[in-house]
Amino acid sequence: MESGGFLSRTVPSVGSEAADSRGGWRAARFLLAVGFLERIGFYGVQANLIMYLNGPLGMSTAAAAASVNAWAGTVQVLPLVGALAADSRLGRYRAVLAAGVLYLLSLGMLTVSSTLQTPQPHAGSSASPSSARLVLFYIALYLLALAQGFHRPCVEALGADQFATTSEAEGDRSAPAASRSSYFNWFHFSISWGYAIATAALSYVEDNLGWAIGFAACWATMVLYLAFFLLGTRTYRAEKPVSGRSFTEIAWDWAARVLHRKDATDDTTAERLVAPEREDESKGLVAKLLPIWVTSLVFAAIYSQLYTLFTKQSSTLDRRLGGATGPVVPPAALQVFVSVTMIAVLPVYDRVLVPLVRRFTRHHAGITPLQRIGAGMAMSGVTMVIAAVVEGRRLRVARDAGLVDRPDVALPMSLWWVVPQYVMIGVSTVLAEIGLEEFFYDQVPDAMRSVGLALSLSAMGAGSYASSLLVSVIDWATRNWGAESWFSDNLNRAHLDYFYWLLAGLAAFEVAAFLHFASRYVYRKV
Repeated sequence: MESGGFLSRTVPSVGSEAADSRGGWRAARFLLAVGFLERIGFYGVQANLIMYLNGPLGMSTAAAAASVNAWAGTVQVLPLVGALAADSRLGRYRAVLAAGVLYLLSLGMLTVSSTLQTPQPHAGSSASPSSARLVLFYIALYLLALAQGFHRPCVEALGADQFATTSEAEGDRSAPAASRSSYFNWFHFSISWGYAIATAALSYVEDNLGWAIGFAACWATMVLYLAFFLLGTRTYRAEKPVSGRSFTEIAWDWAARVLHRKDATDDTTAERLVAPEREDESKGLVAKLLPIWVTSLVFAAIYSQLYTLFTKQSSTLDRRLGGATGPVVPPAALQVFVSVTMIAVLPVYDRVLVPLVRRFTRHHAGITPLQRIGAGMAMSGVTMVIAAVVEGRRLRVARDAGLVDRPDVALPMSLWWVVPQYVMIGVSTVLAEIGLEEFFYDQVPDAMRSVGLALSLSAMGAGSYASSLLVSVIDWATRNWGAESWFSDNLNRAHLDYFYWLLAGLAAFEVAAFLHFASRYVYRKV
């Protein structure tokens, strides 16, 4: 059992007698609910963050997009910290518990900072928030990222752990590998509902009732998150941490073993962390996984446009429903189409397509994770082609309507024009993002499951960093050497279409490189 008081009595480790009656879908359903609630609270902030930076905080479009991409990159990289802490000392259960506490702290601070925020004047003034208020905001924002770092890899890995291959008592007629693959699909189905509620409902609250009310609603959701997680405690099958040694020692031993170093502080512990079955499983781990990780960065950069430039692009369109007197849809609310797409596609994929394809391929998931990832990457490239064509039309509409220099006026172009690019992002996510998570979970040794998921998330984070860097460099170059920045604050004079075409070209190169490495990849034997 895990050491330590209450948790050692309530969370048995895999292999204990008490664990035999735990796990399976009964335990996984609690974690699906936890994932659903967490997405509401987290994306209630992230989905509309660029509008908060661009509005109340007074940032330019390029600065706001770069800031959001940099923060989003941090959000996706920090899971490596949370995963290493969980797999070395905390255990996944305690890591999720720590995430809940950090969520309450960070969202509480964010709510307070928004109540202290100096309102942005409508005209004629350049008033901005005080330095102290900005410091409080950014501390809260990066604490939120840290909470995500503990939550995301650990709650998803803990859910997948409920279908351990060593247990035959979970009451599931399907093979554990098939149940685990299905779990990843249903986990994303669950969090898609949370994402939909956050982007549709909370973004409306923030835009119309106030940011403080919206952030407070996110905080309240995290209270429910913690309550549901604790309610399921007695049903979980929990992994035992690798050892009681310090996080630094474990991280060093892991890196030393993977890189074939001979100076690890404890060869026995390092071997148990990286390759509990056989030491040779750890050899060449980086060489095998790094090409897949690197070739997923463009897909991640494309995905990051969803909550940055796609949102700004949507803000210029006619977003009224039901005519001139109808309600106005918040720009961030259009992200709900990603969730709706995933909610519609995932059950069909899991219950119809996988069993159908399985008859021909004999693979438990229908197609291999790498095939799934490659299809998603190709789809993301098509998404950018569609986005570029639509943006080109938006610029023509602005010129034809004589609204090029009136960015405050909605263009006579319906919001429905941008819906296809949101739908396509949803389909590519079903394929590539979920495929990356399943791939990295399966291809690392058993004791590193959280780290495996963190690796897939870190690829998404590195893609956000790459997007942030690309936006900043292009903005600087086009401001200094061009007539207008591609990311001008006046989007009617900007050229987001050029940027989208650039990403489409990079996606084509990415797919070619990915196919080269994927065709030579040898799967780890499980």
